[in-house]
Amino acid sequence: MEPQQHPSENGRPRKRQPVEPVLMETSEVAAMLSMSTSWVYREASKLGLKGYKLGRGKNAKVLYKRTEVFKWLEQQKVH
Repeated sequence: MEPQQHPSENGRPRKRQPVEPVLMETSEVAAMLSMSTSWVYREASKLGLKGYKLGRGKNAKVLYKRTEVFKWLEQQKVH
């Protein structure tokens, strides 16, 4: 799939820049931390990572802000 092109001020098409996702799925957080998804669900709030629940019931997803995950990870650095 090619990037969408939008006309610029001079009339020539310009390429659309990809957007960095703001939120991460629980499975992405788990993979990044080399932990299980159940560990993330159980420990995230204890560690100060706030999840954002989207949807209802069994289909609900818990997402985490990418910047908060990286900020938390940076705080875990051993000096």
